[in-house]
Amino acid sequence: MFTLKNMLVATSALVLLGACSKHEEKTEDIRPVRAMLLASSDIDVNAEFSGEVRARVESRLGFRVGGKIVNRKVDVGTLVKKGQVLMQLDPQDLQLSQAQALANLRAAETNRDLAKADLKRYQELVSKSFVSQSVLDGKDSTFKAAQANVDASQAAYRGQSNQAAYAALVSDVDGVVTEVDAEIGQVVAAGTPVVRVAKAGEKEIVIGLPEDKVDVLRRVADVQVRLWADPKNTVPGKIREISPVADPSTRTYTVKVSIPDSLAEAKLGMTAVVQFASKTPTPQIKVPLTALFHEKSQTSVWLVEQGAVKLVPVSIGGVAGNDIVLASGVKPGQTVVTAGVNLLKPGQKVTILGNDLPKAAK
Repeated sequence: MFTLKNMLVATSALVLLGACSKHEEKTEDIRPVRAMLLASSDIDVNAEFSGEVRARVESRLGFRVGGKIVNRKVDVGTLVKKGQVLMQLDPQDLQLSQAQALANLRAAETNRDLAKADLKRYQELVSKSFVSQSVLDGKDSTFKAAQANVDASQAAYRGQSNQAAYAALVSDVDGVVTEVDAEIGQVVAAGTPVVRVAKAGEKEIVIGLPEDKVDVLRRVADVQVRLWADPKNTVPGKIREISPVADPSTRTYTVKVSIPDSLAEAKLGMTAVVQFASKTPTPQIKVPLTALFHEKSQTSVWLVEQGAVKLVPVSIGGVAGNDIVLASGVKPGQTVVTAGVNLLKPGQKVTILGNDLPKAAK
């Protein structure tokens, strides 16, 4: 007799058989990658760097003698002329030294005049045979020594006169004061910079180049300069100097770019932009180094076509900064994987990360 218990057992067996008969569905392996759309361009370098307008000649002036500052006649921004007094030291000690040198000179001149008179008298006595020639020679030596002492005293007096004049610091060029490093009452040593003066005339733009751009931009001849205050006015510039040593704080290399006098509105301290541009003889296709896939002795790239990748051999035509120039194997308009190349295989389904597909730099 077929009971309810037998019916439940039969139903359970059918369910188990049905579950065993189902096969697990295989999920398709789709890898996320980064990619770029290839484009050819004849632009080799196109970079911009901001900098500051400075005078080509900027002097840090200091006194030639030490002393206490008693007068300051200029401020930052003061226009100065050549020979204009900028600062003054207390001249009292220097004037006393000058007076001492003058007194020494007068004493030396007196001794010389006395020796000269003695020499003249003994010359007359020798002519009358009243004294010997050896006595006359002694008087002549005394006169020459006195004359030499006068010459030395004169040199010392001129030196002390110069020292007294150095108590006034004067500008040696026409320009503008850009910095004042000392104040009244301060005691400074000889040579200590106290005023910075920028010479009027030729100006330049000072920028800092990163380490990986110095050698590339050094060869660029097309340099354009524009002021941040007047971006529409662009004038040609010229690299005048590249520092051989990196700045210890910024780790960049200081570059000075000369600008023509036609950019008259350029004032010291203004912000300017320096643009470097150069072109190649023929258009090139560039990809980042991460796009290359090396297998044995062959270099290839992964092309994305209809959602799958294909390995295509390429030949390298050179290096352009951080990018690699591809000489053959690909053409503009194709999509190349730039990240994740070592995890792919031919025919691999991929999805490109990001909403927009970046293009190669033009």
